[in-house]
Amino acid sequence: MNLKPLGDRVVLKQLVAEETTKSGIVLPGQNKEKPQQAEVVAVGPGGVVDGKEVKMEVKVGDQVIYSKYSGTEVKLDDEEYIIVKQSDILAIIQ
Repeated sequence: MNLKPLGDRVVLKQLVAEETTKSGIVLPGQNKEKPQQAEVVAVGPGGVVDGKEVKMEVKVGDQVIYSKYSGTEVKLDDEEYIIVKQSDILAIIQ
C-alpha cells in the first residue's frame, strides 16, 4: 500500500532517535524526545493552495527538519509516517 499526498502535503518517515547522549549517557525510552528530523518518502504535486501557487521544494530522499507539533501521524503496514504541509518543513539537511 502506498501513501500519495495531495496538494502541498509531504509524507515523512521519522529518523531513529539517539539512544545515548554525546557524553555517553544512555537515555531511557520515556525520556527520549522524538527527533524533528525525517526523511521525505512522498511529495504531493503542489499546485494552487488557498489561491496561491505552491511549488514543491523538497523531493523524495531529502532529509529535513520539521516543526515540532506539526503534521498527522499515520501507521501503515507497521511503519509510522507523518504527513505535513510543506510550510511545516523548516529546513533541508545537506
